[in-house]
Amino acid sequence: MSYAQPTQEEFKALLEKSSTIAVVGLSDDPTRTSHLVAAAMQQRGYRIIPVNPKASSILGETCYARLQDVPEHIDIVNVFRRSEFCLEVAKDAVEVGADTLWLQQGIVNEEAYQYAKDHGLEVVMDACIKVVDAVVKPNRG
Repeated sequence: MSYAQPTQEEFKALLEKSSTIAVVGLSDDPTRTSHLVAAAMQQRGYRIIPVNPKASSILGETCYARLQDVPEHIDIVNVFRRSEFCLEVAKDAVEVGADTLWLQQGIVNEEAYQYAKDHGLEVVMDACIKVVDAVVKPNRG
């Protein structure tokens, strides 16, 4: 399978139509990358929904154990889990009707990519949402 990152214009369109980001694997430790990235996205105006079964609240938001527990529409499922867990997350993202599956920088799972694509989701792999957002939408927030 060949995978190409979205173009800068496609990234911009995806982020401009998105406001709610469920962060799977969001840590409550403020020194962890997932926490730093989610906090930055929250400061840029996105609604962050933490998904972590070991926490009750992160970044001032109610934390959910699974995507299926989130009581609202999810625009982007942003994944901070090891690659081998991504197919399960992709299946969950499809089940809850999310629009986009976004695997953070360093995370690649072609099976998860294909599953999400086959079920109509936009998919980004191996890219940091914070960096992309800052590049394509520098004046947000």
